[in-house]
Amino acid sequence: MTQENMPSSVDLDVVVRQRIRSLRLARGWSLDTLAARCFLSPSTLSRLETGHRRIALDQLVPIARALGTSIDQLVEPIDDTDVVIRPEPQQWPGRTTWILSRDRAVNGVTVAKMRIDPTPPGSDELRVHPGHDWFTVLSGTLRLRLGERTIFVETGDAAEFSTMVPHCLSAHEATTEILTIFDREGERVHLPAGPTPDVEPS
Repeated sequence: MTQENMPSSVDLDVVVRQRIRSLRLARGWSLDTLAARCFLSPSTLSRLETGHRRIALDQLVPIARALGTSIDQLVEPIDDTDVVIRPEPQQWPGRTTWILSRDRAVNGVTVAKMRIDPTPPGSDELRVHPGHDWFTVLSGTLRLRLGERTIFVETGDAAEFSTMVPHCLSAHEATTEILTIFDREGERVHLPAGPTPDVEPS
């Protein structure tokens, strides 16, 4: 990159070229097609993609526009900190939760792993809130109370249900681990927010 405030890393320069070429090919465009759309000659665009010519800002702007992206996205640094999630356990009495998705999760969906200790049948409060819950059992047996029904969900099985039906989740006989997906309402009701409380919220 030749302009002030543009990334100078050689590795990033290579990545930008790869992004341009990949976006072009994803659209099924030839060099001639993209060159015509960004008002560059095909030979110039070819040299930019192959690294035989450095990319200037005044070239990157029309290329990004033609590819339907932004300069920020083309030059975004490669950093594994936005890839790897290292969840910290959040604990309630009898329950530990690991949040496996970021705050920017698509459509406000939160993915979490839960470890649930067993409790006596019927001891947990039934709750109602808008939306749907989904979970799969990683180990143990999950006791799902859903209205008047009690459903035992075994390891490897999954369940999905409307949360407008009174419901609660509890471990049956032994500690159970589940992977669950909540919408915003489900997260608010089922996941801890802030410091670990001394008692289970109502």
